[in-house]
Amino acid sequence: MPAKRGDRVAPPARSGGWEARFATSEAAKGWEELRRIARANTWEAWVVLTERPTRPENPARQHRLRGQLAERVIGGRTLEQWQYEVTAGGRIWYCPDAERRIVWVVAAGPAHPKTTE
Repeated sequence: MPAKRGDRVAPPARSGGWEARFATSEAAKGWEELRRIARANTWEAWVVLTERPTRPENPARQHRLRGQLAERVIGGRTLEQWQYEVTAGGRIWYCPDAERRIVWVVAAGPAHPKTTE
């Protein structure tokens, strides 16, 4: 069965790590498309999101979004919104919830999001 909003992004969270979940069904579909196109890079993105979602080792690849995109409301809570560059065009947008140690994947796909154009 395909993943949908609220589902955990597989594999399961590591002990002491963050749990990744899809905030939208579209994000789940985009993640699967990214995984098909760039399996190794998507795996690396999952590792980064579940180990250090707000501590970038490479700020050119992983950074907080700015302006109107800097925050997003999920489940009635306002969270920071970040971006991880999976490929030259592929992106994952996510919102870390430090209190619950959940990273909400809000958008994913092999093309640069049109919202930023």
